[in-house]
Amino acid sequence: MPISIALAGKGGTGKTTVAGMLIKYLLKTDKSPVLAVDADCNANLNEVLGLEVSDTLGNAREEMKKGTVPSGMTKDVFMDMKLQQAIIEHDGYDLVVMGQPEGAGCYCAANNLLTGFLDKLIGNYPYIVMDNEAGMEHISRLTTSNVDILLIVADTSRRGLQAAFRIDKLAKSLNIGIGKSCLVINQTREAPSDMVLEMISKENMELAGTIPADDTVYEYDLNGRPTVEIPDDNPAIQAAFDIFAKILP
Repeated sequence: MPISIALAGKGGTGKTTVAGMLIKYLLKTDKSPVLAVDADCNANLNEVLGLEVSDTLGNAREEMKKGTVPSGMTKDVFMDMKLQQAIIEHDGYDLVVMGQPEGAGCYCAANNLLTGFLDKLIGNYPYIVMDNEAGMEHISRLTTSNVDILLIVADTSRRGLQAAFRIDKLAKSLNIGIGKSCLVINQTREAPSDMVLEMISKENMELAGTIPADDTVYEYDLNGRPTVEIPDDNPAIQAAFDIFAKILP
């Protein structure tokens, strides 16, 4: 069975950058091939990975709902073809972008076909990394498989931590079978204070670790350079790798 790791966090916490660091770690530790899934409607995991997106699964769903399936082709064959076209292949990992959420009307048939094909696809990878919206709805739509690790990324502010706590509670209320939930505090300038540690303990969350604020990470992001290309000896990368080594089987 594949190990699925879902990332969540409010905007600005750097969760997508952390998702890229996780993919980098999995490749470095020979846990490939990895399936990367961008389930955020504001998709930008491809930028972290340095890949171009030509199609999304959301486009396939829209086309099927609008009845644009070519004559003589069944919906199953059409969705299989569109899914294959939407897979972006790279060395050691593949990327699938979910795309925009549904519009008006019923998408039941399209979603059922999409879920079935994704379940088949996921079985080909030992590790799945899913970058999600804070609301977590895309996880429940993505697959019937359990989420083994929910990695919630927060910044160092009180509001950032409170948002992480709300995400944790919301995710646990959904029927997605979370194995364990971990908190990562990103862009830190110093070790968490006793007050912060007390807040985390009160919410019964596991603090997996912290990732320091880093000028190189900032510059790569600002200049549109893939952050997965940051050297392994970078302090932020090293801190992230230590976290992943601790929480991944």
